[in-house]
Amino acid sequence: MHRLAAACLTTVLLGPVAMAQVSTRNPADVQPGAYTVESAHTRIVFSVSHMGFSTWYGNLTGATGSLILDPRNPAASRVDISIPADSITTTNAVLDGKLNDSAWFDTGRYKVITFKSTAIKPTGPDAADITGDLTLRGFTHPVTLHTHFNGAGTNPLDRAYTVGFDATLQLKRSQFGINTYVPLIGDDVAVAISAPFEKK
Repeated sequence: MHRLAAACLTTVLLGPVAMAQVSTRNPADVQPGAYTVESAHTRIVFSVSHMGFSTWYGNLTGATGSLILDPRNPAASRVDISIPADSITTTNAVLDGKLNDSAWFDTGRYKVITFKSTAIKPTGPDAADITGDLTLRGFTHPVTLHTHFNGAGTNPLDRAYTVGFDATLQLKRSQFGINTYVPLIGDDVAVAISAPFEKK
């Protein structure tokens, strides 16, 4: 009953905005063209083993970049993303400071993390592997994003046509010169990304 009352109140207060929905979950129906990252709602979360006892998590924020999207020919699409390296945060302020120093991300020298796609291969009706070059801490290596299409439609708040994706990838931090405390702190890093893109 409480949930029903809350839903009714939301509908009354927000009207059509509350009723808006993603208009398509079929990638073939998405509008082609140029998009930009909607930075405020993009999340990049990484996790690493902490001495084998627990999993430690962190975030990177402030992503910017572009997507050229061709739903009918996904291989012709491309994505180019930049992330400020010093945006790294965990739940520990002391650790956050350490992660910025030269033993870890060395953000004073290497200020930006970038990903530039080199190939896109559909793996299902709403999924694709996006291979590209990841540059982190001055090292560049190929990685593959396992990407899932969430949906597309008009954002009811800012009225921008928006397309959204989730993605995961695995990497070894030592390949990018971040080898402090390996293997005490895990070398294998799991990354989860959720990103909306707005059409220009």
